[in-house]
Amino acid sequence: MNIKIINKSDNALPAYETEHAAGMDLRAFLSETILLQPMQRHLIPTGLFIELQVGYEAQIRPRSGLALKHGITVLNSPGTVDADYRGEIKVLLINLGMEAFEINNGDRIAQMVIGQHATAEFALVETLNETNRGTGGYGSTGN
Repeated sequence: MNIKIINKSDNALPAYETEHAAGMDLRAFLSETILLQPMQRHLIPTGLFIELQVGYEAQIRPRSGLALKHGITVLNSPGTVDADYRGEIKVLLINLGMEAFEINNGDRIAQMVIGQHATAEFALVETLNETNRGTGGYGSTGN
């Protein structure tokens, strides 16, 4: 699949780091370093603009290493870039760690996964089919 992209940053285009990777790393596009304090959030620009085909989305997800080592995650995870959005991709990072975290231009801050999605329509009804689970919610199927 080809995706049209404009890159206004000085970073390389997102790319898969391994042959079977699902996500491509996104990099910060910053004119100055950001020091993200514990419990602070910041919208980080990437300098990237994309045009997705109808029926596809880009999900913006945390990088597992940043989450494990520093408590850095994507606040609205996964963030969704819709096919009709033409603005800059920005990443809403939050520091859930105990120490300040420095973000520099070019740092890998998140990953982007391209996926196909269905468009649903609701059919208003009075009842739903019965299942073994029924209305059992949180924790109803065990630990």
